[in-house]
Amino acid sequence: MQMKSRYFLLSVVFDMKIAVAALQGAFLEHEKILDKLGIDYFEIRKKKDAEKDFDGLILPGGESTTMGKLLNELDLFDILKSKIENGLPVFGTCAGLILLAKEISNDDKRYFGTMDITVRRNAYGRQLGSFGTIDSFGNFEDVPMVFIRAPYIEQAGEGVQILSVVDGKIVAARQNNQLVTAFHPELVGDNTLIHEYFINEIVNQH
Repeated sequence: MQMKSRYFLLSVVFDMKIAVAALQGAFLEHEKILDKLGIDYFEIRKKKDAEKDFDGLILPGGESTTMGKLLNELDLFDILKSKIENGLPVFGTCAGLILLAKEISNDDKRYFGTMDITVRRNAYGRQLGSFGTIDSFGNFEDVPMVFIRAPYIEQAGEGVQILSVVDGKIVAARQNNQLVTAFHPELVGDNTLIHEYFINEIVNQH
């Protein structure tokens, strides 16, 4: 099928299926974007769900500590980490970014640790705990971004492609099969650019 956006043409295979980690956080909002794009998806809530075949995974925003605890308690952690390490396309927003990060500079906890980035949790402090802006993402300009108690990337390894920098802070990046944003692209209404990028440039390429 094909769907044209104001950014570029989205081409996906008919049988593509995206898994959305529905443990906590803004997973419903990601599902609404996938509905708009006509992409099939299902929720991961238990180990049996994670054992299915799927083409990509979305780790939504929320509370990373709670998500990490639930991933272990529900016996999801090892199977999802293995899939990501073996090339499964994954898109982490906000808390999802933290779950994928190799290092968290202001927290001793580590989660999947599959992406060569160092992040800072709740990095903007109370005054800028939540805010919106418009900036560039990759080759695209005027992209709306919503930040909610967001992290940012302090350091990125050699294999990491930086996609967006806001006020000198790295807020979006890619490493092979992994895409992360510190902001919430699922909370900007009809703008589906970031999800289209994930499908076109990562899912369809792996």
